[in-house]
Amino acid sequence: MKLSLFGQKFAGKSGIVELMDDLGSALNENPEMIFMGGGNPGRLPELEAVFQQRLEAIMADPAQRHSLFGIYQSPQGDREFRKQIAGFLKQQFGWNLSEHNIAVSNGSQSAFFVLFNMLAGAMPDGTSRAIHLPLAPEYIGYADAGLSEHFFNATRPSIELLDDHLFKYHVDFSQLKPGEETAALCVSRPTNPTGNVLTDDEVAHLDEIARERGIPLIIDGAYGLPFPNILFTEASPHWNDNTVLVLSLSKLGLPGVRTGIVVAREEIVRAFTNANTIVSLACGTLGPALARALFDSGEIRTLTRDYVTPFYRERSLQAVAWFREALGDLPWHVHKPEGAIFLWLWFDGLPISSQELYQRLKRRGVLIVPGHNFFVGMHDDWRHRQECIRVSYARDSETVRRGIGIIAEEVQRAYEGN
Repeated sequence: MKLSLFGQKFAGKSGIVELMDDLGSALNENPEMIFMGGGNPGRLPELEAVFQQRLEAIMADPAQRHSLFGIYQSPQGDREFRKQIAGFLKQQFGWNLSEHNIAVSNGSQSAFFVLFNMLAGAMPDGTSRAIHLPLAPEYIGYADAGLSEHFFNATRPSIELLDDHLFKYHVDFSQLKPGEETAALCVSRPTNPTGNVLTDDEVAHLDEIARERGIPLIIDGAYGLPFPNILFTEASPHWNDNTVLVLSLSKLGLPGVRTGIVVAREEIVRAFTNANTIVSLACGTLGPALARALFDSGEIRTLTRDYVTPFYRERSLQAVAWFREALGDLPWHVHKPEGAIFLWLWFDGLPISSQELYQRLKRRGVLIVPGHNFFVGMHDDWRHRQECIRVSYARDSETVRRGIGIIAEEVQRAYEGN
């Protein structure tokens, strides 16, 4: 089969494809595999009960049931759902927006594909523009989303070493110099993979830089503010007419309904909706139907505050404690866990690459993600890129602890030259 350039790029291998392939294959081939690599959220019975009640109510009502299964929604998304989200955001944070500032997508991954290629790539004047990532490492799913080459560039972070094997990346504003070719700045907050939460001052500084250059600031809030609020440090939600905020229902416990939410000025939402019509025709109905009442009542805030945030905070602290116990005095560091559902481990001077460590762990029945995949837009030979891995702690505690023990054994072997 002869493939077009598009086909060669998108039908080929990539970090995100490898990740999802491994998740699917391992599930079928080895039910005992310890999954510590993917982004599946943990199971929270309290939220599952809310979703079950909502679904049962929908199924008991013929009109709602028909709306759920038998009608195309707008490519911008169900209007009532968009009105409820806009009303919630306006009431909670005073943001000046309406349903015309909201668009729904079939998952935030597809939203970023449209947004990125709408803003960057080949331009009508023959030039090419790129998305700039101010804080590498960044989300693995961005890496191959661009339709053209050299679609991303990134700024190397500064590293602050902390006590108790902790460290933290910071935006190196002294090196952050987006050029004329920059179409937008993009950050995830909390950062996937590291759990880093940009401070309010860092976000304000990025917003200032974007405004000075006449480009948007895109914030990926899939794990963050104002929902699902998987944050363990103080931070404020950010949005204005130069910000594109992308949210998701996945980490509330609904990854299967594929519902992303774009919050932006009307001009951007209109363009996104037109593109989304071509790519997706219409938006899915299940996610908005399940979540509509949560935004209408404001219950989304209490659910995240009382259940989601504490669940992941406790799990992160426990996982870090287990790694300290298992790794001991080896030359290792873990990024200060400030949010999200992952730990980012750095094995200083690791004699093997993160890819080789990944393969060894896979043979031992543990799936993690090798860190080099996350340095999107960085093209140098920085050794640090080969010394890191991403580990999810969202599974049940017993499983996570067993996985940590196996990881520690393989890291010890690597340092011993075995």
